[in-house]
Order: sequence, then structure tokens, then C-alpha cells
Amino acid sequence: MSSAETVNQATITSDGRFGILSKSGGDAKKMFTDKVVPISTNYPFFFKPIQDGMDRPKSELAYRVPASKLTRRSIVSKEREQLEGLDTTIDWKNTGDNSYDGEKLTMLVHDESGKWEKPDNILNNWRVTKTCLRLGSRIIGKCMMGSTSNALDKGGDNFKKLYQDSDVTKRNRNGQTRSGLYSLFIPMEWNYEGFIDAFGLPVFDTPETPAKGPLGEVIDIGVIEHWENEVAGLKQDQDALNEFYRQFPRTEEHAFRDETKSSIFNLTKIYDQIDFNEEARYQGLVTQGTFHWENGLKDSRVIFTPDSNGRFNISWVPPVNLQNRVIIKNGAKHPGNEHMGAFGCDSYDISGTTDGRGSKGALHGLTKFSMEDAPPNAFFLEYIARPQTAEMFFEDVLMALVFYGMPILAENNKPRLLYYLKRRGYRGYSMNRPDKNYNKLSPTEKEIGGIPNTGEDIKQAHAAAIESYIQRYVGVKENGDYGNMYFNKTLNDWARFDINSRTKHDASISSGLAIMACNRHLYTPTQERTTRTLNFGFKKYNNNGYSSKIIE
Repeated sequence: MSSAETVNQATITSDGRFGILSKSGGDAKKMFTDKVVPISTNYPFFFKPIQDGMDRPKSELAYRVPASKLTRRSIVSKEREQLEGLDTTIDWKNTGDNSYDGEKLTMLVHDESGKWEKPDNILNNWRVTKTCLRLGSRIIGKCMMGSTSNALDKGGDNFKKLYQDSDVTKRNRNGQTRSGLYSLFIPMEWNYEGFIDAFGLPVFDTPETPAKGPLGEVIDIGVIEHWENEVAGLKQDQDALNEFYRQFPRTEEHAFRDETKSSIFNLTKIYDQIDFNEEARYQGLVTQGTFHWENGLKDSRVIFTPDSNGRFNISWVPPVNLQNRVIIKNGAKHPGNEHMGAFGCDSYDISGTTDGRGSKGALHGLTKFSMEDAPPNAFFLEYIARPQTAEMFFEDVLMALVFYGMPILAENNKPRLLYYLKRRGYRGYSMNRPDKNYNKLSPTEKEIGGIPNTGEDIKQAHAAAIESYIQRYVGVKENGDYGNMYFNKTLNDWARFDINSRTKHDASISSGLAIMACNRHLYTPTQERTTRTLNFGFKKYNNNGYSSKIIE
């Protein structure tokens, strides 16, 4: 598409510059020589402009009048033929962050932009090449950027960020997206070879009577059924299945799936749930919104308001009679719905970082089985964000705790959140670590609660908690129904979770702590019973024989 559009625009544009980039210089050259040049060469003569150089150039396709040697006769002669050319060129560049820097382009084609591997970075390159398409506020050129996506650590993550920054529903005051591009996802069924009929239309579903393709071939099966058959055959090979999803995606989740070679969880169940969520995403299963204090009065009632820019994603709101339930014990506030569920949190202490990124704060809410009006064993809240200040994050967490009336199990390696709760009078909401008796806790743990994120026992228990939850409540369950874990960010984080590199997995840390909090009885240490013999000084007798004898 982009090759054809490049030639089409170049042959009707004067004084234009058209550029091509790909994941490597060799790929850009291949696109130029194998697609762009043949399209131009096969143009009808009445569409083809005057061309300079070879008929099949290797580096530049120039639509201009060929240079000729100037002589006195040619200058003086009035009969010299005056040829007019477009003075337009198409060329390619080697891959790099500064390719085409300082040039002005009519069109830039980014091929395989989801496969730029280190040290090349598509985000850095786009920040540079975007300026080649502008003169101040005036847009002078366009970009076509298309690709399937590599694994996240092989260029896919940068491409995914660029795609998300191109959401047409999120624009700045100038009416532009953050990237300056418009995102467009084309599902595989719209353009899969072998399933396009003679009229150029996709054959989605298996036809009642066989259709015919443009070359007369018979199409007796729909492209969707064909795709599902391929998926079913790869169910036992998750790496091959992931690669198939990335190459032939039907959803955005398919397009940006990561490699799963290091995953320790059941990927079949995780991805079954992701696919179910993707198909059901328009049914209102998840609501985005924000919490705030009623009338702006802190430590009063908390209210949830749907908001497309909110940092919270929730799938269940408790009935009014269960909201903001607080129990006062010995003058201190405690959660009133502790029997219904709990929160897990991966916090952070520093508002800003030197690189402007840093890990995000994560909060997850999970219900237990209870007799209340609540879905059992269901994640109902997901929060993965990094507000401008740490205090904003702490306040968000506090409002969620108060609204749902449930306790929290948080890491105490980063204790500012726990000190914040204690200072505001909510120490009763912070759970103590479940794997130790109270008299075995350190003074700091007694003061603020929480659980450390260090120690091999904690790491193993945390991973085992997630593994057990996935096995029981995610994907297709024993009764044939799907689980009610509707948060795809967390599911994707579970799929990529690496127990030896946990710092990148904020969602996994937070959700795992929520599972441990709801099943804290499993981690309660058992008291060892010691037996000892008491000697009261009584003599023992041997009664065998005719007379008893004292046993010495």
C-alpha cells in the first residue's frame, strides 16, 4: 500500500522529496528496489514522468530532466527543446535515530517500524523525522508507518507506545495526537491471501455455496474459520501460537503479544481470558473513573465517578449499604468489609526520577467468598499509574480503601504509603504480614504493617499465589464458563512475569499481594509443640514375678 501510494504521489507532485526507512538499511533498499521501482517501471507511458538515471535505480528514483552538457550552441539556440520535469525524488536511508534529520519531506514511509531493535529506536527516530514533515505549525508532509510487532523487548514495546500515543480520541489543544499520527489497526481477516473473492471482498464466514477468487480458485471456507483452525493446532505450542497471533492478529491484543519463553504461569488460560475480554470489551464489563471525597471534605465519604481520564478501572461497585463502611475499635478506624476482600499494592516513594519514567504505582482489589452481594474470588479494581506526586498516589489508594471498606497488604520496603495511612488515622487498614505471628514482627512492622519484598520464601509464596489463582479462576473453568478477571493489563503482565526480575512487573506484584491478603490463613505460621518428660520423684516398680521390685 505504501509503495503504491509513494509512487502515485511522487508522479503527481513537483519539487517533492519522498523517503523510505525500515528496520534496517537492507530492508529499506529491498522495499525500494523490489516494490517502488517495479511499480514505477510498469506505469503506462502516459502516467510516467521524465526520469533521470537508470531505468532500475538502486538508491534514488528521480523524476527530473536528465542533465546535459551545456555548449554555446545549445545556449544560443532558440530551437532547443524545453523539457519540464517534476524535480521529485524517492530514496531510502540506512536505519538510525537521525535518519533524514534536517531534510524536508513530502512523504515518509516507515516500513517494519515495530521491529527496530537496539540500539535503534523508533521513538527516537520519529521525534526527529516528525520535524521533517513540518515547517513551524504548517504540515508539509505525511507519514505512512505500518508493521506487525516484534516481541516487546525487540522493538515491539516502543512501537506499542507510539501506537497508543496515536489514539485519535486523545488530542491536544492543537487538535493533534501526542505522536502526530493516527492509529489504525487492520484485522487479518480483511486482507488474507486466498480468501478474497473475485470482487475484492473478504470471505469472512464459510459460504453456503463456494465463492471464487480473482484467479478462479474455489473458496469453500471462511477466513475466520481457517484462522481458528490454525490457532487450535498451535494450542500446545505457546511460542508458535504467539508468533502466529502477532503475524496474523485479529485484535490489538494479538498484535502486541510478547514472547512467552520465560513465563512461569499457564499461558493458555491467560490468553483465553484475554481473548474473551477483548471480544466482550464493548459490554461494559470495566468502567474507567476516579474517586473523590464528597464535597471535597477529606476523611468523609468517598464517591466514585466514571471518567474517561480516570486512573481507576473497576468491574464491580458494592451496593450503597456496603460503601464507606468503617468500624471503630479502641478509637481507631478499621475496614468494615474485611470479610469480603482485600487490596494489594506495589507502591513507590519518589515522585520524580532522573529519566522521567520510573515504575508505576499499582493497586488491585480482590474479593473473597462471602455471603454479601459481591462476586466471589474476583478482581474488581485495577490501578496502574504514576501521578505527578507520590502524595496523589497515596490519596488515590486511601480513597479506594475507604470506599470499598477493605484492608490492604502493601510492600513495606517503600514505607511512605504506610506512614501516610498511619498519619491520616488509617493504620487499621494496613494488614500485618501474614507469615509471622505478631510477637515476631519487627518494631517497624508493628508500627505500620506491610510485608517486605525480599526473601526467597516471600517471592515463591507470591508467585505460587498467582499461579493458583490463574489455574482456578482465569480462562475457561471446569464448568465451561470464563473467569471474571477483566483487566488485560494485569493479564499481560502475568504472561510476561519473571520471578528473577520482578521490578518491571508492578501489576503482578500488586495483584499477587491481593491474592495473599485474601488467603492469609494459608500463610499463618504453625506453633511447634515440644514434649518433655516431667519427673515427680515417684518410684516405678516392676511387677513381674512373685514380688515387685523398684526400678532403678
